[in-house]
Amino acid sequence: MFERSIRIFSKVLAAIIIFVMADVVYLLQKGFVWQDGTFVLVKNAQAKGIEKPLAEIDTSSFSIEPLYVLGDKNAPITIYEFSSLGCTHCSDFHLDILPKLKKDFIDQGKVKLIFADFPIDKKSMQAAMVARCFPEDKYFDFLSFLFKKQMTWGFSFKTEKLLLDYAQINGLSKEKSLACLKDDKIAAEIMYVRQQAMEKLQIQATPSFLLRSNDGDELITGVPNYKALTEKLNKRINC
Repeated sequence: MFERSIRIFSKVLAAIIIFVMADVVYLLQKGFVWQDGTFVLVKNAQAKGIEKPLAEIDTSSFSIEPLYVLGDKNAPITIYEFSSLGCTHCSDFHLDILPKLKKDFIDQGKVKLIFADFPIDKKSMQAAMVARCFPEDKYFDFLSFLFKKQMTWGFSFKTEKLLLDYAQINGLSKEKSLACLKDDKIAAEIMYVRQQAMEKLQIQATPSFLLRSNDGDELITGVPNYKALTEKLNKRINC
């Protein structure tokens, strides 16, 4: 009995290792490396020979037509959140910092947030496509749901099934969410935003943020310290 249990455990462990290695190989092939606790895209930047400091990047040419906006669309400050639904640091921002940001700035009409998909792997792409099925008033709630369940669907062998189940739990039929998951137009829209972020802003890691107001643009990489972010926003508001 004990030997049988050991054999079963060994098979499960081997399957998990193979699964993880397959994901790692996929990311490496796409130009990602593991750095500071997250996958960072480097192949595209290296191919272009771009190594500019954030302050030297011309952000003025970046423009996308947002489908979903959190907050007053006329708010004077816009925050673009370049994020992958499979990124743990993105989850930290979305679950820990965004609620404070929403209470202190977004709900006050001072800031609006635009979630800009920057998928880092196939599963993140699938999650982003399913999320696009939701109307604006439910979209950000579903993003939070996905971030909370990130470790479950992110490491599952049945990611697609889980995503469809999650969509149904949140009020969307499996038929509609499956249609979105197979929609090439949605995939193209997501990849367009990702490509614009890479080309115009040289975004190479998630999460990254673009702060935009009449005072100009500012790029932030990584999860910002909330106190420091508050100071940046208040400075723009008081100008």
